Order: sequence, then structure tokens, then C-alpha cells
Amino acid sequence: MLKSVELLPDKSKDELTRMLKEKWTIRYFDEKVDEFFAKGMIHGTTHLCVGQEPTATGPCSVLRDEDKITSTHRGHGHCIAKGADINLMMAELFGRSTGYCKGKGGSMHIADVEKGNLGANGIVGGGIPLATGAALTSKLKNQGDVILSYFGDGAANEGSFHESLNLASIWGLPVVFICENNQYGMSGSVKEMVNIENIAERASSYGIPGVVVDGNDLIEIMNETHKAVKHAREGGGPVLIEAKTYRWKGHSKSDARKYRTREEEQAWKDKDGIKRFRDLLISEELLTEEEAENLRKQAKQDVEEAVQYAEESPEPGLDTLLEDVYA
Repeated sequence: MLKSVELLPDKSKDELTRMLKEKWTIRYFDEKVDEFFAKGMIHGTTHLCVGQEPTATGPCSVLRDEDKITSTHRGHGHCIAKGADINLMMAELFGRSTGYCKGKGGSMHIADVEKGNLGANGIVGGGIPLATGAALTSKLKNQGDVILSYFGDGAANEGSFHESLNLASIWGLPVVFICENNQYGMSGSVKEMVNIENIAERASSYGIPGVVVDGNDLIEIMNETHKAVKHAREGGGPVLIEAKTYRWKGHSKSDARKYRTREEEQAWKDKDGIKRFRDLLISEELLTEEEAENLRKQAKQDVEEAVQYAEESPEPGLDTLLEDVYA
């Protein structure tokens, strides 16, 4: 469909425009969550992925329904891109019984196994071995499924990262590891934490391919993930993809972002992946300005309806306090 750029997965106009709307949905969802936390309407904590939308939408767009993902503490975008119901997500954050975890899990524990989302994870690097285990299951049972494992640059320094890549490599597992390098592990720059230019270079230590992509370029990350998924599904083993991206907000709701300059933040906002993709679709005459604006408005309206659903949903009763608790 696109004339000016190579598009490896077969994507129709409808699919491309759906992806644009999805990215807006992810952004408006997290901006609304940010607003409600500031007002004290949502409790606990949350980690927002505003600015990182392409790394959620691009990779998940090349998966089959039966393929699976593992997510992170900054996982709302991954969940939405893998088909989560934003009504149930918002209800979960509001602590309502209609949420994915019946209002008891909150932001970092959203999972939807039927959609192939094996769950967000509050433990840094916690989802990487889970993805490796799911990939082992797929291989042993000849299921043909590929697993995407999302994690951040900070998790790439955890033992779970190295152990999982090693096992996935020697066993030739169908897993694609996606490092969302958003430049900061909490309040520390990745440049202070890693003594190499690219985290993807570590792939060579395990004898697997390592690729660096522009996390603001949906086409690039989609194409590279498409190749990696095909490689894994055909028995080639794991691939490590590093997406250079940036979180516009703080690490969590209490982060004043004093460790970075507003000039740096603006420079990354100028690379906005949503605007970039929108402008591309318009320039390729797949969308008009008006159609793009209507998509944006519809995404915003969908999020507002999710808020209404959450606000009108009941809170869990005290009689459910010990339900779903395992010992």
C-alpha cells in the first residue's frame, strides 16, 4: 500500500489506519490515567508509556492471534496492542470488579490469556523468563507460536535477561526479545548503566541476531519484528531487537524528572512516532487530514467511554477479599 517505504508484512489501508488509531488510543489511555492519578482518583502506582506507542503497535501487528507476549510494569500499550479491552483495563485501574483482575491487581498485573497476553509484570525483567518458558512450550508441543518478550533497558542488566537469552539460544526457541530502550532506568541514564553503545550488541554473546531500530518509526520496527518473527517461527531461534525510544512522562507518577532537561524532552517529542506515521499515511494518500482527525477523535472518545464504564462499575465486595489468593 505504501509507495515511498518498504512494507514487509502485507498490510491493507484499513490495517494501517487501524494502527494509527490504536497508537492514539494508547496515548489517550495513558494521558487519562495520568490525569486521574494526579486527582487521587486512582490509587497505587502506574508507569506510563506516552511516547513509546510505536514499539507496542508495530511488533504486535505482525503476530497471529495465537502468538503470545509478556509485558512490563510500563505495559498499557502492549496490552492494548495485543487486543485488550480498554473498558476492562480502565476498570482495573479504578479498582472495580469488572477489571481484568477484578480490581485487585491494578496497573502492573493486567493479563488476557485468551488474547495471548501472558501478563504485565511488576518485577524488572520478570517477564523475560516467562516468555522463554512459553516459547519452550510452543516448541515441545509443536504449536507454531512465537512469543514476544517486552522489557526495558534496565532489565537488560538483570540476570533473568542473560539466563533467558542463553537458554533460548541453545534450545533454538521461537521467542523475540524486544528491549524498549527509553534512555532511563528509573532516574539513571542508560549511558551510565551500560558500557556499550547498543544493548543489542549483547546478542552476539549468545549467538543470535541483534538489531537496533528507531523506536519512533513504526514501519521500521514493524518490518524488523516481521523478519524476526518469521525467523523464529521457521525454527531459526531467538532474535534480540533494541528499539531506541523515550518516555515523555516520569518513571512513575511521583517522578519529577529532575535528572533530565526539558530541552531533551522536547527534542524527543519533536520525533513523535504518532505524528510521523500520520503524516506518512496522508502523504501516501491513504488518509485525508479530515479522516486522520476523525480517527484521533474516535480514539479519544473510546477512552472517554472506558472511563465511564469504569466509573459505573461496582467495587469488589469484602466477601471477595480472599478469592483468587493462592498459597
